[in-house]
Amino acid sequence: MISSNPVESLLQLSAGYYVSRALHAVAELGVADALGDAPQPTAALADTTACHAGALDRVLRLLSRYGVFEYNDGVVVHTPLSRMLRQDHPQSMRSLVRMFGLPGFWATAGELHSAIRTGEPSANRALRGGIWGYLRENPDASRIFGEAMTGKAQGHIAGILKVYDFSGFGVIADVGGGHGHLIQAIVAATPAVKGVLFDQPQVVEEAQVRASDRLHIVGGDFFHDRLPEADAYVLMEVIHDWDDEASRKIIAAVRRAARPNAKLLLIEALLPNDSGPNWPTTLDIVMLTIGGRQRGLREYADLMRDSGFALTRDVETPSGISIIEAEAV
Repeated sequence: MISSNPVESLLQLSAGYYVSRALHAVAELGVADALGDAPQPTAALADTTACHAGALDRVLRLLSRYGVFEYNDGVVVHTPLSRMLRQDHPQSMRSLVRMFGLPGFWATAGELHSAIRTGEPSANRALRGGIWGYLRENPDASRIFGEAMTGKAQGHIAGILKVYDFSGFGVIADVGGGHGHLIQAIVAATPAVKGVLFDQPQVVEEAQVRASDRLHIVGGDFFHDRLPEADAYVLMEVIHDWDDEASRKIIAAVRRAARPNAKLLLIEALLPNDSGPNWPTTLDIVMLTIGGRQRGLREYADLMRDSGFALTRDVETPSGISIIEAEAV
């Protein structure tokens, strides 16, 4: 929320991370889960969540100015934003908010200046093994990260199924698909399709319960192992994790495994052309710190062309993410 007063605007921007940290903290503490449908005094919420009443009151008063909770003289009520911090909300963003508050992500953001100076991921400076090494070495952080990615995917799936027809494919491979929520939904909605989930062995181990005669689970590394043969490949928010060189390698691995005329579907948030604040442009700086990048349609088309695919179309979904379709050439 930027003021028309330039001094006020700079003050808000320079200290805006305190708003983020307040949001991280209440998500971590489960404040939204403790608040039911009825208004509650902050003192009661503090008792339930083992917080200091005065400190919690001040934090909730701040967040209410951004639409997260409604605050009136020490009494708190849910808003649409705060309800999405509940773990039981069908579109819960609690894990995603907690993820951005993890010590590893916070340390990485704190080294942003090094990424600006060098062009190298600041995570490599802040964390042993970068962000992926941090997640491998911290099971609790990895669990929160996995829950965040699953929750984010769930928010996109209905929109993807609404705008894209998967019925023309025999076998669809979901590469880097985590716990398999997208491919499972595609298979469930498209009776003639068989699916393959491909991700790192430790990731797909948790997805084995979803295996069936129509959904196969395969563990591997897309930089070193051959990918499953399929008629279509879905990569949802995978390529944005990597720089151009690594992205070409991933797409080339898909091309080597692909059947003739196979389709590649990159599902990504495209950088918009408008000049106002927007999530993809913010996310691009997150990706700068960990080694990836958000891209525009032309950049994705170039990556796919360099790796054996030709762009055919871009399909927008209702959830702000695009399906970038290409065909093997």
